[in-house]
Amino acid sequence: MTSDGQHHAPSWFDISTPDSRRTQRFYQEVFGWPVHALDETYALVGAPDSLATGGIGQSGADSPYTGIVVYFPVDDVERALERAERLGARRTMEPRTTPMGQIAVFTDLDGNHIGVTSHR
Repeated sequence: MTSDGQHHAPSWFDISTPDSRRTQRFYQEVFGWPVHALDETYALVGAPDSLATGGIGQSGADSPYTGIVVYFPVDDVERALERAERLGARRTMEPRTTPMGQIAVFTDLDGNHIGVTSHR
């Protein structure tokens, strides 16, 4: 949560899959999503003239997860991970910097993968 307590809406989603191209086609057909490949392994979801809302990427042996992760905005990614761990979660993906900010993933008490992101 951010300091103003108002950020509870997701800010990004990521689908990690063993067959990225198949999954991209699937969601294009199901929802009519505009999907724009960045390379052979990752594509952004969103109209080309607006901000992307998510991504679809290729998972592999070194991937931290396979499936969908919803990212929530926080003021500080490391602090959010520490708070989640104190409450019983475990880190799934250490913080990393992306063009859109810092991200990380934890696994909650029920095994769900949850992402956190900050735009610092």
